[in-house]
Amino acid sequence: MGKTVRVSSRRGSIVLHAWVTQRTTLGVVFVPMHFVEAAANLLTIDALDPLAKIPEYKACAVRIVPAHEEELAKPDAKVQRGRY
Repeated sequence: MGKTVRVSSRRGSIVLHAWVTQRTTLGVVFVPMHFVEAAANLLTIDALDPLAKIPEYKACAVRIVPAHEEELAKPDAKVQRGRY
């Protein structure tokens, strides 16, 4: 595993392990959205596409800063959306 980081947007913040790779474009961050430990949807907007009615969960601007291992979400922790 990599370093522990906090990934924040205007809508929320999550703490996870970072894995740096050259397989993505410079400046792109990918967070799997299927795990409570890395609740990527907390970073995105709740708006729906007006025609397809699907959430805009695919992209948003984020800031990444170092975090402490103790800040990682616990499997039984409740994650809340909000400003950080």
